[in-house]
Amino acid sequence: MNAETTIQARWHDIAAPFTQTVGQVGDWHAPTPCEGWDAATLLDHVVTSQRDFVARNGREVPVFDGSRSDDRRVQWIKHEAAVDALSSDESFIQQTMRTALGEETVGEALLRFHGFDLLVHRWDLARSQGLVVEFTDAELDRIEASLDAFGDQAYAPGIFGPAVDVPADADRQTRLLARTGRAV
Repeated sequence: MNAETTIQARWHDIAAPFTQTVGQVGDWHAPTPCEGWDAATLLDHVVTSQRDFVARNGREVPVFDGSRSDDRRVQWIKHEAAVDALSSDESFIQQTMRTALGEETVGEALLRFHGFDLLVHRWDLARSQGLVVEFTDAELDRIEASLDAFGDQAYAPGIFGPAVDVPADADRQTRLLARTGRAV
């Protein structure tokens, strides 16, 4: 695989389960574990942060505002298709950019920051609907690597809440979510 298809394949591996969870939402007003956010607010956050990231790197993802459908699932699918297309665009993903963790390609930053967001917010969205998400070992590896890379910067205002204490024998998923301020 070349860099182009590797980024797109990795993005798809992260985005597809999030899309599946979006498809299971029955109540967009249900509260999520993120204080003050309901399911709709969480999805809006994900879309807006991805659109802002793409715009900062010279591209655009159209706003799918419901003019043809007020179904948030359809809006997400259209948005994600646009981001997926960009994840295979070598001229986009190979650009270098400055991040809080140093210089990296746009493709790697997309995976590190926005891929992480899709993983953790998939859990939040599922919880809002009374659903259970069991991360795979590969997903847990991605979450852990990102948390380790973020370090103390992750606890700046507006990012994560304070880490939550968990029992010493808590499973890996519980421990990692607790590092993001989420109580399981």
